[in-house]
Amino acid sequence: MFKPIPVAIGLRYLRAKRRNGFISFISLASILGIALGVTVLITTLSVMSGFQREIRDRLLQMTAHATVSGAGEAMHDWPHAVEVALKDPRVAGAAPYIDSQAMLSGNAEPQGALVRGVEPERESSVSVLADKMTTGRLESLRPGEFDILLGQELAAWLRVGVGDSVLVTTTALQHSAMSTAPRIKRFTVSGIFAVGHNDIDRNLAIVHMSDLQRVLRMGDGVTGVRLKLHDMDQAWNVARELAINLQGPYRISDWTRENANLYHSLKMEKTVMGILLSLIIAMGAFNLVSSQVMLVTDKQADIAILRTLGLTPRGVMQVFMVQGSLIGIIGTVAGVIGGIALTMNLERILGVIEATFNITLLPSDVYYITGLPYDLQSSDVVMIALVALAMSFLATLYPAWRAARTQPAEALRYE
Repeated sequence: MFKPIPVAIGLRYLRAKRRNGFISFISLASILGIALGVTVLITTLSVMSGFQREIRDRLLQMTAHATVSGAGEAMHDWPHAVEVALKDPRVAGAAPYIDSQAMLSGNAEPQGALVRGVEPERESSVSVLADKMTTGRLESLRPGEFDILLGQELAAWLRVGVGDSVLVTTTALQHSAMSTAPRIKRFTVSGIFAVGHNDIDRNLAIVHMSDLQRVLRMGDGVTGVRLKLHDMDQAWNVARELAINLQGPYRISDWTRENANLYHSLKMEKTVMGILLSLIIAMGAFNLVSSQVMLVTDKQADIAILRTLGLTPRGVMQVFMVQGSLIGIIGTVAGVIGGIALTMNLERILGVIEATFNITLLPSDVYYITGLPYDLQSSDVVMIALVALAMSFLATLYPAWRAARTQPAEALRYE
């Protein structure tokens, strides 16, 4: 892109000891500013991506990748739907479910929750509920026993434990000749689970599917079929194809639509944080403009001599673009190396800070996370590096243009 002479002169200016030490200091500050901005931006976005991944994974441990449910009515042909779904190589597991909003009453104030009916022998193929039991077992749910599993937070709010009774008041109504009343059934707590996601631990209760069918008078019907996929990004397509193959009026949904607000807000936070932290790189670029302008002023005599020796204004401009761009490249490379190193050692650094000051920065009872998650994505690193290089390149344009306008006679008048 550049001619050899401008490149050689630009490299010489970068290596040479300048008479004005302040210019050298500003150039160093530019490099450090760009490097610091790139380092902070890589580390911050990696940590935010790590938290997004942690939240998503914990939520999807109990939430289906996709669901196919009846359109306004119970789904009675669910065994056929499960059979068809399992024939798809993209499907890792399929299980029927019933969801019903209910009010649970224990030894404290009643609490609203989602009561889910499952088949214990099939549930392990679509969720990790069996592995998240802190007390009791998933297999303790047996037909006709009317046992219930509660999330850890929900059990604490109701002040109940294993062996206690919980009164479940569903939103379904039973009609009689005299009145209409909600359907109520007493269940016995047989286990408590802790997923590590507050919305689930606080708002979910699990019962056997046949027990909930009896309470809701659904016969052999269910709400729908939950699917677990090998690739969660294919959830919508798989669910749509399953509904088409079943040839009926079905409603489909996937994990991105069930939790759309959460994922959109997390994505927006990451985007806004990236834009704000990019201002640190912009500050380094502004310092680069200052150092280049002062360098041009300091090198007026050199520029005039080069012009008299035949170097064109374009060549002069290239000299200072090379010199300024190299400062940006050095700062960006240093920032990328520093950002990757800091991100990969962040948990260790966090441990040293906690041990030194005897504090807990991420208490597990608040964040449900032990350690600091991070997800170092190559796409983020490349994007940040390109932004830093672009800012550095743009920062060299004005000083280089100003250098190209130098008139040799004016510059040499007082030399």
